Amino acid sequence: MDTPLDTLTEQFRRLPGIGIKTARKLAYYMVQQPPEAVEVFISAIRDAKEHMHFCSVCFNLSSQDPCPICSDTSRDRTTICVVETPQDVQAIERSGDYHGLYHVLHGALSPLDGVGVDDLRIKELLQRLGDTEVKEVIIATDPDVEGEATALYLARLLKTAGIRVTRIARGLPMGGDIEYADEATLAGAVANRQDM
Repeated sequence: MDTPLDTLTEQFRRLPGIGIKTARKLAYYMVQQPPEAVEVFISAIRDAKEHMHFCSVCFNLSSQDPCPICSDTSRDRTTICVVETPQDVQAIERSGDYHGLYHVLHGALSPLDGVGVDDLRIKELLQRLGDTEVKEVIIATDPDVEGEATALYLARLLKTAGIRVTRIARGLPMGGDIEYADEATLAGAVANRQDM
């Protein structure tokens, strides 16, 4: 028979990237906290669940609609960066170098997993492009099989609409060692080399 601690451990284990050892550690940590701290944690989860929703324009997670990025009139409205997840928006925003708009697909094409064109926010992207002055779409999907398939599909689809389609460059991370890089990363780094 499962104890309440086992049940809590299982709930933590359901979170992405959390294995059984980490789940158990989190469960033990939570049951050892004062009741007020646990209530604050529960309240934060409940508040985020109740107040966060998808922007009706770009489908990023936000507490307002349209989201702060779509509402910001100082952003470049001629460029849209297409990403897979809201987490990707946050990663690109942290770089501080991109000042255009976003469109979140909420996944990538993966026929083996049953994810097709109709499961992503592609129709909404096309509708958005028809209603705006966008001149360039930057495809920033993950550099994996699904991300590449999605990028190729979008590139073919958007080129027929006469919009410039670009793909984020791939290569070695700052501080990385060439000898430890995989073949695909090295190939991307060489193919996307720049003049000095």
